[in-house]
Amino acid sequence: MRFPQDVPVLTDGRVTLRAHREDDLDGVLEQCLDPSTQRWTTVPVPYSREDAVSFVDDMVPTGWVLGRWAFAVEVAGDDGRPRFCGTVELRDEGDRRAEVAYGAHPWARGRGIMTDAVRLLLEWGFAEQRLRTVIWWAHTGNWASRRVAWRLGFSCEATLGQWLPQRGDLLDGWVGLLHVDDERVPRHPWLEVPTLETGRVVLRGHRDGDLDRIVEACDDPRTAHWFWRLPAPYTRSDARSYLRGRGEQLASGSGLSWALADPGDDRLLGTISLFDLKPGREAEIGYWAHPEARGRGLMTQACGLVLRHAFTAPAQGGLGLVRVMVTAAEDNIASRRVIEANGFLRVGRERRGLRLRDGSLVDTVTYDLLAEEYAAAGT
Repeated sequence: MRFPQDVPVLTDGRVTLRAHREDDLDGVLEQCLDPSTQRWTTVPVPYSREDAVSFVDDMVPTGWVLGRWAFAVEVAGDDGRPRFCGTVELRDEGDRRAEVAYGAHPWARGRGIMTDAVRLLLEWGFAEQRLRTVIWWAHTGNWASRRVAWRLGFSCEATLGQWLPQRGDLLDGWVGLLHVDDERVPRHPWLEVPTLETGRVVLRGHRDGDLDRIVEACDDPRTAHWFWRLPAPYTRSDARSYLRGRGEQLASGSGLSWALADPGDDRLLGTISLFDLKPGREAEIGYWAHPEARGRGLMTQACGLVLRHAFTAPAQGGLGLVRVMVTAAEDNIASRRVIEANGFLRVGRERRGLRLRDGSLVDTVTYDLLAEEYAAAGT
């Protein structure tokens, strides 16, 4: 076997980047047989040991000649011995630009190893290769890749439809940039959904197991009446897009969404969200209920839980907002009952402000609630 010559060794004391070696073959094979690797990358499927040999023996050395600077990632394993953890790579795009790529062995995931490895790689690229801009791509939905990029200060500039090639298909992709002068820290928070609960109500993050219940709720005529943008008929594919949107809120720091779940069997009874979030200032609240949940007061309680989280100081685990807003169709009596039961004050009316499913335009009413009003009410 031939291996790339003159590959520098980079280390931060825990993570080491080095040239690939023959004893990496088993690790490369394990990584590329992993379902997540096959889902999110362009490795051959099926993947064989011969493919691993070709990668280590031919693709990596040739890449160094052509400006594809790939390093093996190594840390001390649980037994203290060096362990192969994946590959990181910079691909020269010319004019002091490069693309970053990285993939982790399953053992290395969730340990912060890949973030540190890519940080080392970027420092080397900016300093030794005099790069000015590095671009990052990932298939839409690859949250693990996006979280690494987010931690290191990459933007997420856009989602490009049908752009990234994979095994004869074109998939949607995220793209982001990092400039040499950018700080290697997140540009904004990546929000986490806390579980909020009372005796009758549990609010938790959404799960794939909620898909069928989302379809049932959004295909319901009453829901569709007030939410005219909902696809009709509403499918599982639409529900998956909805869940991806909830993830996007968190990743961009723009909002939080909870599934209203039954405390007994965890089935979804509705959704409630804080969106258009401006940290430390304000957000808008929105919600819908599954038909089974209507008329039981559950959404009113859910709204109260979300308001408590919104107005609680960050030091106590909340968002520390000063105002929450909500808008409802004037004729949507059920929605307005939830709003008014939670102490919101009516502050405006927009004539013909909402389009309904039948194409008609109806008036909307706007409410808000300030932190001091919430505190004074002793909710």
